Amino acid sequence: QVQLVESGGGLVQAGGSLRLSCVVSGRTFSSYGMGWFRQAPGKERESVAAINWSGGSTYYASSVKGRFTISRDNAKNTVYLQMNSLTPEDTAVYYCAAGPSGGLYRFKYQYAYWGQGTQVTVSS
Repeated sequence: QVQLVESGGGLVQAGGSLRLSCVVSGRTFSSYGMGWFRQAPGKERESVAAINWSGGSTYYASSVKGRFTISRDNAKNTVYLQMNSLTPEDTAVYYCAAGPSGGLYRFKYQYAYWGQGTQVTVSS
């Protein structure tokens, strides 16, 4: 049974920072690409960032490039999303997802496993 558990969400003022974590169990974490997605009320779930198995390749949505950083620690079975310079437009439920293998996956249909999500709220 593959499980993904996100943490680190919360309420922050505009301009602030948060670091999200996602711990994966039930599979060989280091073999799989990971991604972060978000979904705001009334909107589609969108890709935020992705990372391949080694951390050597990353992808960022244009809306977060330069502000967010995705990273992973394969020894800890954990993927992170460091979010800086947050704006109210970043308010959403953030989900981590595990891909089918070690590549870099940009689209939600490519991901097989999902966490339950963590709420991020940015106040103005």
